[in-house]
Amino acid sequence: MTETASTHARNWKIPFFTIWGGQALSLMGSGVARFALIWWLTEETGSATVLATTTLFAMLPQIVLGPLAGTLVDRWSRRRVMIVADGVIALVSLWLAWLFWSGSIAIWHVYAIMLARELGGIFHWPAMQASTALMVPKEHLARVAGVNQAMFGVLSIVGPALGALLLSLLPMHSIMGLDVATAALAVVPLLFVAVPQPPRAALADGARPSMLGELREGIRYLFGWRGLVLIIAMAMLFKIALTPAFSLLPLLVKDHFGRGAADLAGLEMALGVGTILGGLLLGVWGGFKRRIATTMMGITLVGLMVLVLGVLSPELFPAAIAVLFLLGASIALTDGPLFAVLQGSIAPELQGRVFMLFGSLVTVTSPIGLLIAGPVTDAIGIQVWYVSAGLLCMLAGISAFFVPAVMDIEERATAGSPAQTDAALHSPQPEPTAR
Repeated sequence: MTETASTHARNWKIPFFTIWGGQALSLMGSGVARFALIWWLTEETGSATVLATTTLFAMLPQIVLGPLAGTLVDRWSRRRVMIVADGVIALVSLWLAWLFWSGSIAIWHVYAIMLARELGGIFHWPAMQASTALMVPKEHLARVAGVNQAMFGVLSIVGPALGALLLSLLPMHSIMGLDVATAALAVVPLLFVAVPQPPRAALADGARPSMLGELREGIRYLFGWRGLVLIIAMAMLFKIALTPAFSLLPLLVKDHFGRGAADLAGLEMALGVGTILGGLLLGVWGGFKRRIATTMMGITLVGLMVLVLGVLSPELFPAAIAVLFLLGASIALTDGPLFAVLQGSIAPELQGRVFMLFGSLVTVTSPIGLLIAGPVTDAIGIQVWYVSAGLLCMLAGISAFFVPAVMDIEERATAGSPAQTDAALHSPQPEPTAR
């Protein structure tokens, strides 16, 4: 290892967590704003169709434009992509604050805002994920992923709670102003902290490949890696099964357990606390040496918890709180190591494309699950869905232990990618720090 790479490996924490802290602050502001907007829509319209349409607008950018955004992230400076994405989100929130302040807000404005915010998000997320692989030494990726899971757990609790508090104290334009401020603060560290860039691909004549050519390269890379293809197929099935399970939780609480809104909030808080502690456990422990084994254990535990939730009798609601806590911890143990595997194995110059292809393929199945779940639960009962979804996840998680292409995913990465990853990690090419 060169002296520069050795210094980078020793001194990675301050620059990385400086950026990470700004992003966490921005996510908190976004969570508060999202909660306030959803509650405003609920009070203004009382329409399930409006809420569903809002969710659809939030999903469309990743489904339709995700692969293109990932390709552009790999072509552009990732630091500048994050600066522009956070800046766009801040400007959009500022426009929304003005609409509320002036009293000219309309429902279609919220649709447009959600679409614009998610457009910023589909560029920001792969840029941050791909930058993490170059800023964090490979042996610490699983721990950082655990810290991320803990942060998401905290935000899942703090966002709604703070949003509800601020709604009782402040007008909507002030809450949107908070989102503007936190997004702007996320930009500040990016102006002064260097973010390494991977080597850029070139053709034999020295020219850059076309954007379409780079997108095709990302698709070939992903589908040439059998273990990753199998994991994507599993994730698509999980989305069909689990997205409705989480969406139908209010119905389970109301119709099966005979409880109210406060009890639903208790379940969601238990889920968030479980995610926090699961992420912290992963941050300290780091998972099994073979990180994909931690993910598959987590998937199996997720299935078990969903299954138990489906068979609990109405009088055992306190047990449901414990189940949601364990479910949150299991989700952290599933997602954290998986992203560490991808960050550590995918060639850095391809990560934007591959992450967004992964996200788009997985997300596209969520509406399918929601369309199926409604008629199924109306016909045969809500508990049957939870039992079926739980069994599916357990079966997939256990079966994966016997599939070499999945369990050896890091060793069977697409030819050349581990070497490219190590070369990029050991010889980072930082951008000049902004003056």
